Amino acid sequence: MRNRVLGGSGIEVSPYCLGTMMFGAVGNPDHEECVRIVHAALDAGINFVDTADMYSSGESETIVGKALKGRRDDVVLATKVHFPVGEGPGRGGNSRRWIVRAVEDSLRRLGTDWIDLYQVHRPDHTTDVEETLSALTDLVRQGKIRAFGCSTFPADEIVEAHHVAERRGLHRFRTEQPPYSLLARGVERHVLPVARRLGMGVLTWSPLASGFLTGRYRKGRPLDLSSGRPTLHPGRFDPSAPRTAAKLEAVEGLVGVAEELGCSLPELAVAFPLAHPAVTSVIIGPRTMEQLRDTLKGASVALDDAALDRIDAIVPPGTDVYPPDGVWAPPSLTTPSERRRPATARGAV
Repeated sequence: MRNRVLGGSGIEVSPYCLGTMMFGAVGNPDHEECVRIVHAALDAGINFVDTADMYSSGESETIVGKALKGRRDDVVLATKVHFPVGEGPGRGGNSRRWIVRAVEDSLRRLGTDWIDLYQVHRPDHTTDVEETLSALTDLVRQGKIRAFGCSTFPADEIVEAHHVAERRGLHRFRTEQPPYSLLARGVERHVLPVARRLGMGVLTWSPLASGFLTGRYRKGRPLDLSSGRPTLHPGRFDPSAPRTAAKLEAVEGLVGVAEELGCSLPELAVAFPLAHPAVTSVIIGPRTMEQLRDTLKGASVALDDAALDRIDAIVPPGTDVYPPDGVWAPPSLTTPSERRRPATARGAV
């Protein structure tokens, strides 16, 4: 694999990044197998590993720490902060108070003295972004992290954070981690162009679209809802739901593209994000060794203009066939009081 520079950080990373969300109780509870998966990925040329403090409540970080013993210097290690870990008030968010505690917990679980890329997992409108950037800048100066980025931020939040950093003389977000796949291309409209203009590295997640691009779920065939993601979110796999029907319809067209190229649908799926000039690395998140091996086959797939044109005809650029799972929704949409005047003030002007 030919490494790429992660934004303006000077950090060189492989075009595929090993995501470890499925390590631990949520996915694969066998620590030893997970360690073998990490070692197999490193042996295959991957030097970039991504985790988060909230994955299986810290268990994923613990597994990654075990796997990197003796190999830490050869790995670019990324983790995240934001989501609550444990019970009680103040155990989440983007405040200085939580960040300075969370980073120490992550360092302990990972068994390391530094984190190469520390990412803010989602926006937090209860905390001024200047406070967040100030806390992260201090961590860089203390040597606890090398660089920091954001994950699943909308374009306007990225731009605001950039301007705040510039005005206040703070370090800025060097990376963004958005969802991006053949079925979820919405980030092509604003997020990827903004990241490219600002010189940010981009590591994308969910290239297999929550399993719909594995080839396991096909139109007109019975869907196995007894294992995997369907057991966690059965409604998202209901074939009678319009969104599910739209995904299955698009999948049929994409299967045809893969067959023309002589590759599998998953191989096409993991190759696609790297065709975008803004994307630095694609996160693959295997639960088993077999899934890792199958996914890595996509590293040999090269998409020419004709193939990309075929894909554009099936899922137009900038289009989401479905809203990607886990995206951030702003309070202006989720909180009624943010978009409705008080009842007493709704009279005619």
